[in-house]
Amino acid sequence: MPTSGSTVTRRALLMLLAAAFALLAIIMMSGWLADSTQQYSRSVSRITALRVAAGTLLSQLQDAEIGQRGYLLTEDRQYLKPYEAAVAAVDATIARLRELVDGDAGELHIVDRLVGLAAAKREELAETIALMGAGRREDSLAIVRTGRGMRLMDDARRSLDELITPADAQLDTQLRALTGQARTSGWVAILGGLFILLVVGGAVWIAVGYTRALMQAQRAIQALNDSLEQRVSERTMELQRANDEIQRFAYIVSHDLRAPLVNVMGFTSEFEAGLASVAADLDRRPADGDDATAAEARRAVAEDMPEAIGFIRTSTTKMDRLINAILALSRQGSRTLNPEPISMQAFLENAVASYRHRAGELRCAIDIAGPLPSLVSDRLALEQVFGNLLDNAIKYLDPARPGRIAIRGRAEAGLLIFEVADNGRGIAAQDHERIFELFRRSGVQDRPGEGIGLAYVRTLVRRLQGDVTVDSVPGQGSIFRISLPKVLALSPEKSAHES
Repeated sequence: MPTSGSTVTRRALLMLLAAAFALLAIIMMSGWLADSTQQYSRSVSRITALRVAAGTLLSQLQDAEIGQRGYLLTEDRQYLKPYEAAVAAVDATIARLRELVDGDAGELHIVDRLVGLAAAKREELAETIALMGAGRREDSLAIVRTGRGMRLMDDARRSLDELITPADAQLDTQLRALTGQARTSGWVAILGGLFILLVVGGAVWIAVGYTRALMQAQRAIQALNDSLEQRVSERTMELQRANDEIQRFAYIVSHDLRAPLVNVMGFTSEFEAGLASVAADLDRRPADGDDATAAEARRAVAEDMPEAIGFIRTSTTKMDRLINAILALSRQGSRTLNPEPISMQAFLENAVASYRHRAGELRCAIDIAGPLPSLVSDRLALEQVFGNLLDNAIKYLDPARPGRIAIRGRAEAGLLIFEVADNGRGIAAQDHERIFELFRRSGVQDRPGEGIGLAYVRTLVRRLQGDVTVDSVPGQGSIFRISLPKVLALSPEKSAHES
């Protein structure tokens, strides 16, 4: 069974979601690993810098002691240069150590001890050098022989060892943690990459299978459509012939109905003339001697027969209008459309001008919300469309309030939309489509009409390659919305047929 497009879409979406979750997990894991690595890196950097600073401090104290020993042995002040440089740098090294301990109480205690030892050592060195400079060599050497300076250096080395040994252990721990995180990061990247490759491979497999199915379906469709153009042409010709036949039938029926209707109307006139003669004759005779039959005849001539003739005339007049409407619809289908540029602003202003007097008598205002877009279409058809809509809007005003009719237009999605809105009595929702059917009307039938106008409007609008719809609420008003192409384009075949 071929896989449907919706199934393929669901599978592809599931795979994409899985890949997205995998990628999100990799990103989150990578972010966490990067943050942890950064923290470990800062810690390793601090410990390394602390170890270097401790070794530098010990080296500086040793350099100062070496310079002192050389001066005491030779009394040559050249040997004091290493001493002076080392003593000057000790304070900066101690400040660096304080900065690197980062608030650790144990490390801070060791640094404080080193500060004291360094100060005592520098004091011992400075004292011996001062005595030697004063010429008191034996006193200076006596201080050295006490071993105080050696003990201070041994204490400093032990303090530095207390600071460096935990730092080395911590450094080793941090390096192992960094190595483990690097290994974890590598595995996450490998597994995530493999999973994504698996998802992508599955998606490709589904796409390839679906593509094959599409190609098979396309070949089948191609096989079915090899003769599609010919079939469409044949069906179009059949439809055109049927449409022409319907129009001819409507014309013939209307024409054949008109002949007996004319006879009925003619004989009705003759009957009315004969009735007038009978009535005149009865009027000349005295009514005193009439019997019951004569009285009944007088009543029939005076009341019943004129009423019957009135009904006949009303019916024949209505039937005549219906026949004329059917003929108009049948002729409209065969009329050649003549597209031309039309300024809808000027066009509708002219159309509204012919209705302003009638609307004014009914306390109705008609407004055009310009500027309106222009188009290329058939002018006569548009005159009939908007004429019918304006006539209906005025006809079905609500007498309980002043009437208001608004015409507006806009461009939307490649079409031009024109609206005729009114605040009339409105149309029930169930009748929104029925009113466009032939001989169908909505609401109370208290206005003249046969239910043809809106059917005529829809026929014309569809011939103009557009559509007409209505939005309406009873008691509030209606909006008739017409959508038309910017340019009415007639196909060569249709143009040739209409010609």
